[in-house]
Amino acid sequence: MEIKKVGVVGCGQMGNGIAQVCAQAGYAVVVSEINDELLKKGLAAIDAYLTRSVQKERITQQDKDNTLSRINGTTDNGDFGDCDFLIEAAVEDLDLKKKIFAEIDKICPEHTILATNTSCLSILSMAVATKRPDKVLGMHFFNPVPVMKLLEVVRTTATSEDTLDTGNDFGQSLGKTIVIAQDSPGFIVNRLMAPQILNAIRMLESGIATKEDIDTGMTLGLNYPMGPLALADLVGLDTLLFIVNSIHEELHDAQYAAPTMLKELVSAGLLGRKTGKGFYEYK
Repeated sequence: MEIKKVGVVGCGQMGNGIAQVCAQAGYAVVVSEINDELLKKGLAAIDAYLTRSVQKERITQQDKDNTLSRINGTTDNGDFGDCDFLIEAAVEDLDLKKKIFAEIDKICPEHTILATNTSCLSILSMAVATKRPDKVLGMHFFNPVPVMKLLEVVRTTATSEDTLDTGNDFGQSLGKTIVIAQDSPGFIVNRLMAPQILNAIRMLESGIATKEDIDTGMTLGLNYPMGPLALADLVGLDTLLFIVNSIHEELHDAQYAAPTMLKELVSAGLLGRKTGKGFYEYK
């Protein structure tokens, strides 16, 4: 199936990045938000990112102009009516996502593939809210989307081979390296990442080592580009807590149980880079 137009539901941190990379790859893009204020904020973030890229000579001014010309913002989901591929990037709320999928299913043509950017929620639960579960899959991008090279393509028990192949080809056209995962809690990356970060938090909580030494141990001892506590701050401690709680609820595996320190930081609103303080402080 030829993909000409891509829809993106949500123009937040993930949605605007997805819209940007799709437009940079040459696709016509329509991206939505629930109101004009959030839409303007998301589109401004795309403009700002591309402006920095021009300043750093990663792209030309013409590249930026061409990319922006391919992106149209909307607050009306009816504008997804001629999309060939649609990616939902709303907040991690399963009921909300199911509602979006049910609505989009009625708007998009029969051939349209519907994807979700969820990091840990059941994709099959969203698929069965539509009349095309065979055309639903996961497309889990990583933050920041324009920088991170990996894309998890996630299949459910209902996803057809044609849908999986199209999702794989589409992801590659965005310049991403694809890994295929089953619709299982946390997929591949978060299933691996979460216990490592939680163990680092437990070590800090127990006084085994300082946060700096824990992170240095990982960066210099295991050649990781970033330590687990710094990574938690980058991901967002509220996002991390949501991920591990979701996995733990499904698997009942103690390694995914959230440490008290993580829950307390989230309760205090200390969420990492996004708030200026988490395990570390940020200017």
